[in-house]
Amino acid sequence: MSLDLAAHFSTFRAAAPQRIHLAAHSHHYWPDAACEAHADAVRQAARHADRKWAYLFDELIPRVRRGIGRILNLPDAPTLAFAPNTHELVCRLLSALPVDKAPRVLTSDSEFHSFERQIARLAEEGFVAVERVAVEPADTFPQRFAAAARQGGHDLVFVSQVFYNSGATCGDLAALVGSVPSPQTFVAIDGYHGFMALPTDLAPVAARAFYLAGGYKYAMAGEGACFMHCPSGYAPRPRDTGWFAGFGDLAGGPAGQVAYAADGSRFLGATFDPSALHRMAAVFAWMDRIGLTVAAIHAHVMELQSCFIQDVQEAAIEPLCKARLVTPVATTDHGHFLCYETPDAAAIHARLAAASITTDVRGPRIRFGFGCYHTRAEIEQAVAAMARALA
Repeated sequence: MSLDLAAHFSTFRAAAPQRIHLAAHSHHYWPDAACEAHADAVRQAARHADRKWAYLFDELIPRVRRGIGRILNLPDAPTLAFAPNTHELVCRLLSALPVDKAPRVLTSDSEFHSFERQIARLAEEGFVAVERVAVEPADTFPQRFAAAARQGGHDLVFVSQVFYNSGATCGDLAALVGSVPSPQTFVAIDGYHGFMALPTDLAPVAARAFYLAGGYKYAMAGEGACFMHCPSGYAPRPRDTGWFAGFGDLAGGPAGQVAYAADGSRFLGATFDPSALHRMAAVFAWMDRIGLTVAAIHAHVMELQSCFIQDVQEAAIEPLCKARLVTPVATTDHGHFLCYETPDAAAIHARLAAASITTDVRGPRIRFGFGCYHTRAEIEQAVAAMARALA
């Protein structure tokens, strides 16, 4: 399904018309609706002044929660907590793990830095014991990860929905969550490259699994609007807690204990810039207004990726034709970027950047990302420009 939404992204496009942006997975353009909402955040702050936070909690956050809830098919949108970045949410989740032993963590060898750096540092001190399952070969990862989970004994199972360094996925979420035998084990899905890229139905796992994502990528809302779905009954009192977690209906406890809300608010931190939530709410309203769905975006991006691969082959762009296409493209169950592995990745990236073609590099892998603001004709033009730059 082809889309032509270029006119809805005029602010970002006009800012650098010479730029060929093939990094939607890294820094997604904002639609004009989000840009307008950023200015509206200032107007709302001026209008409400001291009462800004009442407006935020009573009107804006419920609106954003409803939008996320619809996209993820969550049965109870108040399970969502917000933070400026996913690292804050990861740390609060980690702070709820047992302290009478070194918690056992099962994860993959391809988690993004917001989790991997933190868990590796804790492991250095012996605070956690980490077991990692290799993502490659990607086609067998779901089975291998499930087998490791079924061994049991883990305090936390943490895995990406879409792996940042390949575009491969962890497989069916319900099957993955169902492979964890102990109901006490925390299960967390990092949806940062999945949310609003892959159509995602959390209803089958909403009562069991945490889900983290944010607005910086495919939600088109920029940095600062991250969230976590927090299933009821799991981690009711995270040790890392901010004063915003003390708002609302607080669950009673023994005298002298810090009280928490029973919903997702128990994972809130403290004062933050709410402008990103204004942008995210505007994106949801814009999508509703024009009838745009995640499924339609995903189908469009999959079509663009197929065209890109074909055009690269037809243009005989040698550095990419010789590289290994890491992203598993046999099905549509993969992320919104293509990842090529080559020892020349950094050099290719630099040559493309010199020609105003934006991509990004992760070690020996160069990534090309596609968004709903791209058209088929633009991909053809981009590949032609790449052929000239890499000749």
